[in-house]
Amino acid sequence: MRVLWILCLTIGLYAGEVRIALAANMSYAITPIIEAFTQVHKGVSVHYTVGGSGKLATQVLHGAPFDLFLSANTAYPETIFKKGKAVEPPRIYARGALALLSRKPRNLWGGVEVLTQKDIAKIAIANPCTAPYGKAAVEVLDHAGLYEKVRHKFVYGESIAQTVAYATNAADIGIVALSALYAPQMTKWRTAEHYKEVDSSLYTPIDQGMVLLKNVQDNSDAKAFYDFLGSKRVKAILKRYGYRL
Repeated sequence: MRVLWILCLTIGLYAGEVRIALAANMSYAITPIIEAFTQVHKGVSVHYTVGGSGKLATQVLHGAPFDLFLSANTAYPETIFKKGKAVEPPRIYARGALALLSRKPRNLWGGVEVLTQKDIAKIAIANPCTAPYGKAAVEVLDHAGLYEKVRHKFVYGESIAQTVAYATNAADIGIVALSALYAPQMTKWRTAEHYKEVDSSLYTPIDQGMVLLKNVQDNSDAKAFYDFLGSKRVKAILKRYGYRL
């Protein structure tokens, strides 16, 4: 029994673990990415905490025990690097896109102009102060000349995941991450009467950056996952979830 106990203890010591601070828009694509990674790196556990990029960045800066930070923009990772919390400057791993998501079937061919319709009383967007996709949504409406007309209708989600929940339950329509529509549970919404991609000329490209954090120390598994995110296999997964590469 003593030998068995020592063996189990040794296995536990060498079991790898990767801890990720994950922007909410990536919560839809992360599962197949982790599955692909662990097929190659047997025995490694990958854990992630989902949230708005701004809130996660604050946690990282206050010493939260993460190995990687995958943000919905490059600004937060850049700040973390400049504060000395990251191993190297941020690397872009994906480019996000926006979509309109309507709870009820409606004609969305007019794009964001639909938001001015009288039967739309609540528009879900992510908090633009902490969520890059929310900031991009405001930019869209500003460029389209609609912001002042519809701002009184806003319902704010603390992350893009919460915004999607609002758009499909509490609000009439939402401006969400296109990637959300490619999650398996969103199949029923992925039809022309429920969603439409937002004209990309109305907002600054949503380049998503990641950093390997100094918490990583000698965690070779975290470094391996960081490198894996730049692989062709991951790019194929991200493309399948509506990201631009």
